[in-house]
This record gives sequence, C-alpha cells and structure tokens, in this order.
Amino acid sequence: MTNLALTHLELSHFRSHKRAVIDVDARPVVIHGPNGAGKTNLLEAVSLFSPGRGLRRAAAQDMARRPESLGWKLVGHLNSLHRVHEVEIRSEDSQPRQVRIDGKAAAQTALGRIARVLWLIPAMDRLWIEGAEGRRRFLDRITLSFFPGHAELSLAYEKAMRQRNQLLKDMVRDPHWYLALERQMAQSGAAIHANRLAALDHLAAAQSVSETAFPTAELTLAQTEGEMPVSEGDLARAFASSRMRDLSAGRSLVGPHRSDMIGVFSAKGIPARDCSTGEQKALLISLILANARALAQDFGAPPILVLDEVAAHLDERRRGALYDELCALGAQAWMTGTGAELFAELGERAQRIEVTEADGVSRISRD
Repeated sequence: MTNLALTHLELSHFRSHKRAVIDVDARPVVIHGPNGAGKTNLLEAVSLFSPGRGLRRAAAQDMARRPESLGWKLVGHLNSLHRVHEVEIRSEDSQPRQVRIDGKAAAQTALGRIARVLWLIPAMDRLWIEGAEGRRRFLDRITLSFFPGHAELSLAYEKAMRQRNQLLKDMVRDPHWYLALERQMAQSGAAIHANRLAALDHLAAAQSVSETAFPTAELTLAQTEGEMPVSEGDLARAFASSRMRDLSAGRSLVGPHRSDMIGVFSAKGIPARDCSTGEQKALLISLILANARALAQDFGAPPILVLDEVAAHLDERRRGALYDELCALGAQAWMTGTGAELFAELGERAQRIEVTEADGVSRISRD
C-alpha cells in the first residue's frame, strides 16, 4: 500500500506557535502535553492540508498568532502516491488564505487531488444528538474525501440558494427571477445528493468486509421534511412548486440542505442518538476507520488521520484496538493527549512529540 504522509511541517506565527518545525515519517505521530499548550493547534495546521476551513472551521485571520497578528504561514512536504509535493499555505493582512503547490498558486480545492485528511475532534462527540446541520457537515466531509469536486458543487448550490432566499425575503413573485437560480440549484443539488449516497455506500461496503473492535453503524439519508427529489428535473420542479410556501417562510424549504444523516447501532438496532456516550464515541471512531479503509482502496493510499484527544474516553482495551487498527491500515495518524501514557500500547510503532507552553509561546520537543 502506498503511503500518504506529511513528513515535514513548518509553522510560522500560527495560533500559539511562533515558529515550529516538525520532521516525521509515515508512522503515527503522538503529540502530548498539558491542556492549553498548543497541541490542537498543530492538528489544525495538519487539517488545513485538505480543502475547506480546517477542523475548527476558523476564518484565516483568526489563525494568526496574537498579539502580533502579522499573518501566518504553513509549509509542508506531502508524500502522496509516489510523489513529494511542497505545499505552502499562508494568510497576510487578514486576507483569505493562499495555497501554493510545488511553487505554483493553486485553489484550495486542488489540495483534494493530492491529499486526503480525516479528523475526529471532541466537538464531534455530540454529532448524534445535535441538529441535522452538524451531521450534514460530517457527511459532506466524508463525501468530499471520495469526491474532491463535491466542494465546488456545494459552493455553487449555496450561492444560488442565498440569491433565491434573498428574492423570497424581498417577496418577489415573478417566476422569471427564480428560473435560472433554481436550474443551478437543481443541477448542483442533484449531484450533491448522488455523491452523498455514493459515500454512504462506500462506508457500508468498508464496514461489511472488515472485522473491528468498534461497533458498526447503519447510515441512511433522510429529509427533515418530506422526501428529497432525486433527479435534476424533479428537484427543479420541486423548487418551483414550493415557491409560495418558501415565500411564507422566507427561505428554501426543499433540497439537499434539508438532508439529515441517520445512524443506527447495527448490532443492537438502537438509534445512535439513544446510545450511551461511550457507544456514540465508538460509533464515530468506527465511521472514521471505515472511511479510511474505503479511501485506501479508492484513493490508492490510506488518508492522513487527525485525532484530537481520541484516547481520553477509551479504556485500555479499546485504545489498544484503535492503535492496532491504525497501524494495520498503514495510516499516518496525528493524535493528541495530555499524557504520554495514553499511547503506551503503541510502543515503538509511533513517534512522539511533547508540546509545552511558556510566556504564551508553544514549544515542541521530540521524546
């Protein structure tokens, strides 16, 4: 199996890190240290080597080290499918971040052609009990890992929907104002829905052929109201027939932005939202591992995994099982924890970095 790994990472004025250089190999990377030292900031930097706004979904200006606010820069060497790419990501004067790949300016979406990065962070522990928006975002990250063009489809759909919603708020009734926007929404919306269903199929297939210590989840796509028209034509007609209702609501009530991902604990037949906190966490880990296994086949290499405080609520048996699965997969997993003892089961299979903080500056050292 070909490796996908970030083997060199430089941070300049990024979050709490004034200057940091990390050189690692393709094995799992353990980052330990006290709370507030800057561990998650390193994981956020790694997450930015994929399309989107990273694991915190932060604006570029919010990532700059304070109080200087000079802007920030990340440089990484990305080993991907037998090639090494130099990737530079920077933001200056609070401007949106800029990407360069092998010395050439590139769109953020271009990162999806050379890398796959998946993450699991504590904020996602509430996935099964929060609103549908969080689950859609989770599903779209999974979908994007299989279909890099999914990001452009989502942007096109959201732009057209914002314009349509403005017409609705302005109480515009002339259908001619809506037709072009609804065609765009129907075209991109049908493709978004098809991509999501295909991503769920990839996950189901990966779960069905693997033996894991973590419970599997049966996932389905539902609508928060009514049913999702599948074809582009049906979706366009649904937008047109829903205009009067949408005018009353002041927003679009039909479409893939109303979808929800429903999870069921397969072995027990219990909805994920009704499972215990530990079971919900285990289901999330299971989905991330299934996503990684599916990508190993689809992309040609397992993705880079970013796992923040993943071991904190796992017992020793589950921790060992997780580490065994990560190593068997061959994925470079960047993991954080407050104590090095949380990763004892990894032994020599991992490389370790300690992060400390002094006078507001994060410092890193190799164990």
